[in-house]
Amino acid sequence: MQSDMRELLRIATPTAAVGAIATLVGGLVAGGKGAIGAVVGCLVVILFMALGQLALQWVAKSMPHLFQGMGLLVYSVQLVILLGLIMAIRNTTLFDLQVFALALVASVITWIIAQTVLHARSKTLYVDPEAESRNAPGGTEGKHDQ
Repeated sequence: MQSDMRELLRIATPTAAVGAIATLVGGLVAGGKGAIGAVVGCLVVILFMALGQLALQWVAKSMPHLFQGMGLLVYSVQLVILLGLIMAIRNTTLFDLQVFALALVASVITWIIAQTVLHARSKTLYVDPEAESRNAPGGTEGKHDQ
């Protein structure tokens, strides 16, 4: 679980940095409401994506045969919840909606790029070195006749 949290931190850090830049730009362009909109947009992305990734990592470890279906389900649920959130805040005056939307899009793009780079750099074992000894017939403990 600790490596999962480290992975999330490595992805969330650049996303938070883009959110900080969006907050600064939103504050300069649209004032305080723009800054609040950028912060809310970035936080929504980090919360949604982190919870989705944690759910998928749990499924991958406990029920790997359901991973692809759960990935589609998580993605669909995230879209429906985001649609509900947008419908709920569409008439708000608490923050600038345009800055919110731009910060949301910039944060999602940053999250996806960071996740892709992290995955591309990770060293994934394609062969389980312990599988041979576990699957050896009759107690040969992985030794083959020569």
